[in-house]
Amino acid sequence: MKAYIFPGQGAQFTGMGLDLYNASALAQEYFEKANKILGFSITDIMFEGTAEQLKETKVTQPAIFLHSVILAKVLGDSFQPEMVAGHSLGELSALVANGVLSFEDGLQLVSKRALAMQKACELAPSTMAAVLGLDDQIVEETCAEIEGVVVAANYNCLGQLVISGEIEAVEIACKVLTEKGARRALILPVGGAFHSPMMEPAAAELAAAIAATTFSAPSCPVYQNVPAKAVTNPEEIKKNLMAQLTAPVKWTQSIQAMIADGGTEFIEVGPANVLQGLLRKIDRSVSASAATFAV
Repeated sequence: MKAYIFPGQGAQFTGMGLDLYNASALAQEYFEKANKILGFSITDIMFEGTAEQLKETKVTQPAIFLHSVILAKVLGDSFQPEMVAGHSLGELSALVANGVLSFEDGLQLVSKRALAMQKACELAPSTMAAVLGLDDQIVEETCAEIEGVVVAANYNCLGQLVISGEIEAVEIACKVLTEKGARRALILPVGGAFHSPMMEPAAAELAAAIAATTFSAPSCPVYQNVPAKAVTNPEEIKKNLMAQLTAPVKWTQSIQAMIADGGTEFIEVGPANVLQGLLRKIDRSVSASAATFAV
């Protein structure tokens, strides 16, 4: 079965989407529509902006979403997903790709999500750290023992778990996890503690926006971050999306569930190739490639 996977924050790069824009009138139409919806020229920043400008959450998230979703649109009839999944922000791209959300509603939610997360980051200093080379259970148990907020946030692949929370608690966890044998425990250059209780204010704000948005029946199952299993019921999809900002991204478990359900060919739709790398670390028996369009 053919599975399409959509990347999250961190996949951005200067010049992203310019090849799409230049090659396709349909892509141009969608990019211009996005500029109008967002109320600023995101294409200028994507195509010509600096890495620093692209790193701003209110730009990064819509930019990655647009690159992914417009690429899926440009693929036309060759885009026939039998299952989809998205890493964190990528889940919204996946939901547009399988028909649950319209392009316009998806972009509005991404923009609201980015702004709400930015605000939550400013309320309290917080951070994330990548822990490499330790069993998930050891990381989870260690986080539970530490005072303050620190939780497992992103199950990226076997032996790579990102933790998230208050700065001091994350720093202590890194020290303890290194003592317990982690190959590395590295603070990440992010604006805040995504997928942790620190995102509660953003989650409440986003939940209201999700509740007011129309969710349609999907053309194929979406393997969502929160339950890490196939979901087709629009109300259930909504509920899981509302929970996503404060819950961990169970990416390893989602990919394993897709493979167990018959996924053999995984195609990454969006900038960079982060998810292909993670997929190879999760299971080398399935094929991993990038979506490409013919000019």
